[in-house]
Amino acid sequence: MNDWPDRRTGDRSDRYGQGSSSPQPESARAMPHIQRRPAPPRAPQVPPQGQGYDDRYGGREGDSAYDNGYNTGQVYGGGNGSGHGGGRRGSGGGGDGGYVQGRPAPDWRRRIKIGALTLVVVVLAVSISTYFWADSKLKREVDLSKVIERPEGGDGTNYLIVGSDSRAGMTAEDKKKLHTGSAEGKRTDSMMILHDGSNGPTLVSLPRDSNVEIPSFVGSESGKKYPGTGRTKKLNAAYAEDGPELLVRTVEFNTGLRIDHYVEIGFGGFAKIVDAIGGVELDIPKAFKDKKSGADFQAGKQTLNGEQSLAFVRTRYAFAGSDLDRTKNQQKFLAALASQTATPSTIINPFKLYPTMGAGLDTLIVDKDMSLWSLSQMFFAMKGVTGGDGTSMNIPISGSIGGNLVWDKEKVKQLVQQLKNDEKVTVTGN
Repeated sequence: MNDWPDRRTGDRSDRYGQGSSSPQPESARAMPHIQRRPAPPRAPQVPPQGQGYDDRYGGREGDSAYDNGYNTGQVYGGGNGSGHGGGRRGSGGGGDGGYVQGRPAPDWRRRIKIGALTLVVVVLAVSISTYFWADSKLKREVDLSKVIERPEGGDGTNYLIVGSDSRAGMTAEDKKKLHTGSAEGKRTDSMMILHDGSNGPTLVSLPRDSNVEIPSFVGSESGKKYPGTGRTKKLNAAYAEDGPELLVRTVEFNTGLRIDHYVEIGFGGFAKIVDAIGGVELDIPKAFKDKKSGADFQAGKQTLNGEQSLAFVRTRYAFAGSDLDRTKNQQKFLAALASQTATPSTIINPFKLYPTMGAGLDTLIVDKDMSLWSLSQMFFAMKGVTGGDGTSMNIPISGSIGGNLVWDKEKVKQLVQQLKNDEKVTVTGN
């Protein structure tokens, strides 16, 4: 029995294929509208304008069963700002055509600006932190408000620079090495007035053996007023009697020059500063020895370490000129120290700057109104003494009495007047 239905003319059922007289079943009829989606091509091919998926692969017009999402020509990831992140390829709409664009060239101008700004911020931060670190190390122990009957100020700034024989902080080995002895307390070993003005700096040494009058004063500790009696003593005795405040009062009374700032450094700090900068080069014109200070120098240029430098500025018994020759050596050395310290190689190099500042600032005693800026101004003025525009001298001396040096009152008066008026100094010292 034939299970296949008989073929009838005009009888075509949509449920079956067309009949045949063959004993075998008729092959299935092709159904174009139910094609399997072909595999994507190896390389992207751009279709003609407006052609969709079914247009390319034989689909019937209007048949949208498999058309949605495939006839838009979108390339995902191309990116032209559309909602799907891509645009129609070949449409000239500004997409990248499916190709990956290269990395944009770096904006070097912007990078340089950012780098420069970062550097400025870092330098500013380091500078500010260094300033406060250094400022905190200053020992502001001298109160100049306790000094009475002060002279009127003039133009420029006047510093009283004192080198004391303080052994504070020194070990027994340090005292032996530096030949300082073991005396208790402290006395002034050197005193100088540094005037910093518009006509160049002037450095005036005040010999500690100067014969001066001790005026009336108010005790720095007791607050009691001691009237002047006209007594005369060596200048360094004023410091020994009531410290820096009475020393300032005595200098102002005997010169008529107002002291704006006070700076003091001890033996140990002086030697440490010299060692921190690697020594000071000095030209010594004549060989000399001094057992008490430990000095033993040959003539000529040489680099002095901290121990040798202290011996050089303290030596007095090797010279026949009493304290005057020693003050000249002190001026010469301090000017050389300032000149060789205030250099770019020291200021810019933190490995030299911080040890130098640490060694010096830890041992400096200054007045309460002294700022780090004023201290730096003093230091650069000291450097300028040997820079051609500066002047260094001993205070004018007229003679001696009882082993003490007597100042030339007329010359001292003229010198002080020139300093007050910030004029070029024409007075000569001894």
